[in-house]
Amino acid sequence: MTSEFELLEQIRARLGRRGERVLRAAGDDAAVVRGDGVEVTSVDAFVEGVHFRLGTTSLLDLGHKCLAASLSDLAAMGAQTGEAFFVLGMPSHLESQEALELIDGAEALAARTGVAICGGDVTASRELFIAVTVVGHASREAELVGRDGARPGDAIGVTGALGGAGAGLLLLERKLGGLDPDVGSALLERHLRPEPRLTTGRALARAGVRAMADVSDGVASDGERIAEASGLAIEIRLAELPLDEGVAEVAAAAGIDPLDLAAGAGEDYELLFAAPGDARAAVEAAAEAAGSAVSWIGRAVEGAGIRLLDEAGNPRQVRGWDHFRGPSGDRPAEPA
Repeated sequence: MTSEFELLEQIRARLGRRGERVLRAAGDDAAVVRGDGVEVTSVDAFVEGVHFRLGTTSLLDLGHKCLAASLSDLAAMGAQTGEAFFVLGMPSHLESQEALELIDGAEALAARTGVAICGGDVTASRELFIAVTVVGHASREAELVGRDGARPGDAIGVTGALGGAGAGLLLLERKLGGLDPDVGSALLERHLRPEPRLTTGRALARAGVRAMADVSDGVASDGERIAEASGLAIEIRLAELPLDEGVAEVAAAAGIDPLDLAAGAGEDYELLFAAPGDARAAVEAAAEAAGSAVSWIGRAVEGAGIRLLDEAGNPRQVRGWDHFRGPSGDRPAEPA
């Protein structure tokens, strides 16, 4: 592997300069960005064996996915994209070229979404880890949406379709067969190269949604976060969850309920939100104009927590993802 400073120079040479806000980027002790309005900042960490396995993802895909997951947080706030910063912890078994592949994957998405990767750091590590900080912008705070604005009587909606990322992971880990190749490829793409709903997030914020979160840990977990922040209960009708094509077939082959993937697997990076009833038509139109469909899957009510209901209206337990304890409540096993 090349030296730390040689690798940093090679990374800097790969990064594009975009946007009028960035005055100084990688190459100085700190980046300098022109302020305008309010800033929206999110930090994420991705650790080998917890968030990904190098046996089932390429470094190129990993760079894309790490940035996409972080940008999804900005989408959930309705923010405009701005800058990103990467920290790479590099184990000795990886070469500098592999680090550059990771940056190439992130930079390709950054160029497409108007993000300027302005710097970061590299260090030696026992396992590969990536820390990503993204900064978004808005003219004023009122343009943004948090998790705490839901009110009793609000309709709960979600964009796109669910379960595809979890089904894609099952295809990678269990080598399940019998699925149409095009459908299987789309599910793998959902897992390996998710798309942050940036345009849709801004459109929903303008259309009047009152609370929003990205579906990173599954609607079971992310819906509970909205309920906690808003001080109420959220009821989700599991039968109304929109399934990605192929999820039912993959779930059947794996011997699990497809609703467990849709509600609990996470990493779909769709947007879960609460909207007043009289805003439903405007929300649907805004999402459609941004290229997304909306499904209405529940409601906000008095109370606390998340209530997942089956077709008969009876409670059913589905756990979302927990980075300390995995999807089932058990601490995740060591990576294969």
